[in-house]
Amino acid sequence: MPHYDYQCPACGRFEVWQSIQDEALSACPSCGARVQRLISASVGFVLKGSGFYQNDSRPAPAPENPPSMGGCGACGSPDPCPNGN
Repeated sequence: MPHYDYQCPACGRFEVWQSIQDEALSACPSCGARVQRLISASVGFVLKGSGFYQNDSRPAPAPENPPSMGGCGACGSPDPCPNGN
C-alpha cells in the first residue's frame, strides 16, 4: 500500500498510507484544515538479486565468417593473389 505526503498549514507535513483507489485527503485528520497533497521524492523501488550494472550486457557475438581482407590466403601477402588463393 503506498504512502502519500500531505502539507497542512497548521500541523505541517505528514504522510498517510492509502490505497491507490482512495480519494486524496482534503482535510487534515488532526485539525480539519485544508491540506495539499505533495509529490513525494521517496519511491519504494527495490531491485532484488545480485545487482544490475552497466557492464552486465554481453558483448556482440563474433561473425560466423569474418570478412575477407582481400589478401592472399596461401602466403599471407596483403595483395590479392593472381592465382585466386
